[in-house]
Amino acid sequence: MRFMILVKADKNTEAGVMPSEHLLAEMGRYNEEMAKAGVLLAGEGLHPSSKGARVKFSGENRTVINGPFPDDAKSLVAGFWLIQVKSKEEAIEWVKRCPNPLEGEAEIEIRQVFETEDFGTEFTPELREAEERIRTEIAARKG
Repeated sequence: MRFMILVKADKNTEAGVMPSEHLLAEMGRYNEEMAKAGVLLAGEGLHPSSKGARVKFSGENRTVINGPFPDDAKSLVAGFWLIQVKSKEEAIEWVKRCPNPLEGEAEIEIRQVFETEDFGTEFTPELREAEERIRTEIAARKG
C-alpha cells in the first residue's frame, strides 16, 4: 500500500522561512531511516504558495490563479513523502517517528494512494494496458 504523507503549512512556511540546520539534519536522518527500511518512495519540501498557481476548472473553461492562496495556511501543504508500507497503521507509526517538521505546532495528514485494482471493472483491460505503458515509460526515464 502506498500512502501520501502531507505536511501542512503554517505562517512561517508560507512566509518562506527556511528550516533550521538542526531540523534539516533530523529530517535527513529520518529520510535515511525510511530509505534503509525500503519504505520511502519520494519526499520533498514545497515552496510557499506565493510561488505557486492553481488551475480552476469550470466545464471546458480553465482559469489560472497565481499564489499566494488566501486559504488558512493549515489547509496548504508544505511538503510530502510517498511511502510504501503494509498498512495504514504502519504508515501512522512511521509518521509518529518523524521529527516535528515545523518546530512548533504541526499537522501531518496520511492519505492512501489508489492502486489500479481499487478501480474495479471500470478500469478496463485496455485502460490497464495503457497505464502499464505509462508506468514503464516513467521507469525507463529514471534509470
